[in-house]
Amino acid sequence: MADHAEARHGADAGAQLSGPEAGPAPIEAGRLLFAQPCTFLRGAAALAHLPEGDLPEIAFAGRSNVGKSSLLNALTGRRALARTSNTPGRTQEINFFDLGGGRLRLADLPGYGFAEAPKPKVEAWTRLIRAYLRGRPSLRRVLLLIDSRHGPKPSDGQIMAMLDDAAVSYQLVLTKADKPAAAALDECLARTVAVARRHVAAHPETLITSSETGAGIPELRAALAEVALPAAG
Repeated sequence: MADHAEARHGADAGAQLSGPEAGPAPIEAGRLLFAQPCTFLRGAAALAHLPEGDLPEIAFAGRSNVGKSSLLNALTGRRALARTSNTPGRTQEINFFDLGGGRLRLADLPGYGFAEAPKPKVEAWTRLIRAYLRGRPSLRRVLLLIDSRHGPKPSDGQIMAMLDDAAVSYQLVLTKADKPAAAALDECLARTVAVARRHVAAHPETLITSSETGAGIPELRAALAEVALPAAG
């Protein structure tokens, strides 16, 4: 898995499936940031319930059952910070978490796409997600999670196009990388990098992670520390 820690869009075809991992200093900065206390702040089922936009925010977005809550738990080293479920669509509001006593705010968004919930409720979640992503000034980056067993889906492309239009920076993160075989993971990464190249607001690195094995977690922490630490002074 270490060979697939990240991929750079600008790499040539033979090298794009792997890239240099974050060095010791960024890795340590990420470790220290995510070793700080992380607590649940509130859930917001409507824009009126959002917390004040006074801290830099990182949002976790993706299709239902892509592993958002599991990734949040892995990043913070806490087993049950974010509630996980085998039932797609379990997260029904934007859940906010405070990291480091006001250094960074994490936002776990409801999954889009398939959800075992009444259609009007799913439509309401979708409107909430889109309104939040379009109009949150404190939103520094969106982590758009892609299941490495399937690769980007049309619904992911719709969110990417919306973020392009809103000029919101986002980074693609492959999840569940322990599930597919190595060759299948390589193919998925190449396909994901190719899709990201077509979107102007996509970050130039695609990360690969596994919440089960911890692969890619230090690199993702390092990437988020780069977003949080300048704002923290």
